[in-house]
Amino acid sequence: MLRQLRDQHGELMVHQSGGCCDGSSPMCYPDGDLILGDADVHLGDLRVEADDDGEGEGFVVPMWMSRAQFEYWRHTHLTVDLVPGRGAGFSLEAPEGVRFLLRSRLLSEDEDAALNPVVG
Repeated sequence: MLRQLRDQHGELMVHQSGGCCDGSSPMCYPDGDLILGDADVHLGDLRVEADDDGEGEGFVVPMWMSRAQFEYWRHTHLTVDLVPGRGAGFSLEAPEGVRFLLRSRLLSEDEDAALNPVVG
């Protein structure tokens, strides 16, 4: 889906919605359409591998979350999934009959220690 959306809209970005009307959903936008600032945290990049047929190139889609929301989620492993159904109207995949969904699990103690070292 990210490959299709990139072909249609150019470079992409994802921002984890903080809730309200769309729940708490990953929202996909053309890169730069959502203004980011100091209140946002870059979680990492969604990596899209090259096509199996060797025709398309691999690319990354940066993913962001508000700093306040990140404080609640910092001890979780997040997975972005794609499921059937209508999602938020502002996210680019909505007209395609699918929506992005965030799945989470708590980090193991080792994972948490590696990602959230105790400063002191």
